[in-house]
Amino acid sequence: MHQWTWSQKKNKDTKNTQPQVKVHGTDEFFSASLYSNLEQLQNILGNNPDIAIRRFYIDIYNVDAAVVFIRGLADKEQIYEQILKSIMLDFRKHENFISEDRVIGSKIKEKMKDHVVTLTDVEELKNIEDCVMNIFNGETALLIDGVDTVLLLGTKKWPSRQIEEPVTEATVRGPREGFVENILMNISLIRRRIKDPNLVLDKYTIGRRSQTTVIVTYMKDITNDNIIQEVKKRLEKINIDQVPESGIIEQLIEDDPLSPFPQLVTTERPDRAASGLLEGRVAILVDGTPFVLLLPITISSILQGPEDYYERWFVGTLVRLMRFGAVIVSLFAPSLYVALVSYHPGLIPTDLVISIAGSREGVPFPSIIEALMMEVTIEILREAGVRLPKPIGQTVGIVGGLVIGEAAVTAGLVSPMMVIVVAVTAISSFSLPQYGVAIAIRVLRFGMMLSAAVLGLFGIIMFAMVITIHLVKLKSFGVEYTSPFIPYRFKDWKDALVRFPTKTLKQRPDMLKPKDSTRIK
Repeated sequence: MHQWTWSQKKNKDTKNTQPQVKVHGTDEFFSASLYSNLEQLQNILGNNPDIAIRRFYIDIYNVDAAVVFIRGLADKEQIYEQILKSIMLDFRKHENFISEDRVIGSKIKEKMKDHVVTLTDVEELKNIEDCVMNIFNGETALLIDGVDTVLLLGTKKWPSRQIEEPVTEATVRGPREGFVENILMNISLIRRRIKDPNLVLDKYTIGRRSQTTVIVTYMKDITNDNIIQEVKKRLEKINIDQVPESGIIEQLIEDDPLSPFPQLVTTERPDRAASGLLEGRVAILVDGTPFVLLLPITISSILQGPEDYYERWFVGTLVRLMRFGAVIVSLFAPSLYVALVSYHPGLIPTDLVISIAGSREGVPFPSIIEALMMEVTIEILREAGVRLPKPIGQTVGIVGGLVIGEAAVTAGLVSPMMVIVVAVTAISSFSLPQYGVAIAIRVLRFGMMLSAAVLGLFGIIMFAMVITIHLVKLKSFGVEYTSPFIPYRFKDWKDALVRFPTKTLKQRPDMLKPKDSTRIK
């Protein structure tokens, strides 16, 4: 977390000043003069149209006061009903009660705080920087002449999206609620599922200019302390201007930024986040994004979906095995086709090799050029479908693939077998539950195809060995990425490739080294 101060830079041509953010060790405090305090706040906030400064007079105490807030971030109805109306109108009803303190200015603040303002969140501040940051967060500052502190009143209210079904993690069975951009609402979604006082929420403010709220949450009696301390240490080292999305945090705290594999799981589902917390993981919530980060992760956990646990064990196991198979097909299918056609046709059954040779008759390009052309075309169609409006995007993806594939075969640019291989590969990649994993497989697929084009099956084996060595060396916040396979942890195999019946999953994952390992008694 960072301390910041605001300094002003004079313009040679005008008396107006422009605020600048600079790191500074000295704190500036409010004085007892209302006008001096308002002048300082006005210089910092500038003459922007969304800055509201409302001066008024408290005749009971014969003193001036003012409220400062930002339109659009603060609730104007609350400001009127529970602040201005309470002070300017309702305050008169209690004249007999407060008349004895009429001349004692030091008690005005306490009367306001304890008897007049009816808001739930009321905080007293002396530091100007803290006050400004809270105003930018939607709070309202109440300043009173003769008082050298400010009352910060909780009036946050900004437009936010309603809770909807997650887009990137659709499921057949399970809750339909998804995280939204409001961090307080996201916290409440987790609280609904974990009603336990051991759920800890640690608040950080990251970003010199954006001042983004980041919440680190974990179960105090379950999560390993080493993981918690490592997460906090990495967050505290972040020094950046802006944090627009949780992906920036992910890239700044991951173990190996050069690895194509994600080292944190992103999720829009509160049920998945809650399940991860109860396993002993840590969740990072970032204000302004519906994507929550879960860590640490392993190669088996990123290929698991929430619905694996909501269905009976044999259904969950079957779906999970199909998902692992889809990863293998998505990674190896085009490269195996290239290697077998170019280098090892003798390994293909006779009838099939004759069929492939017939379909390739008249194709002017080698198999690797075919594969690259079709894969690049599919990737372009996929990206176009994502960027376009949803109804148009689906049409472009389906119709574009059919039309281009048929046209390419008719023109003799590619063989029908290559179109089939690329189509199966694309469909397999859609079955992966994590977008980050799908991206990694798509990138590695091109490297695998080039290796197959140069060295055939030997190139595929060598490239697979390089990936395996990288995975074995990779860690996620101290947890081996290939666990529970390497290092070998037999207890965790019950929920790795297959899923055993729920009654047998009595222990939390041993690879996370939880404080409380018992899940079912």
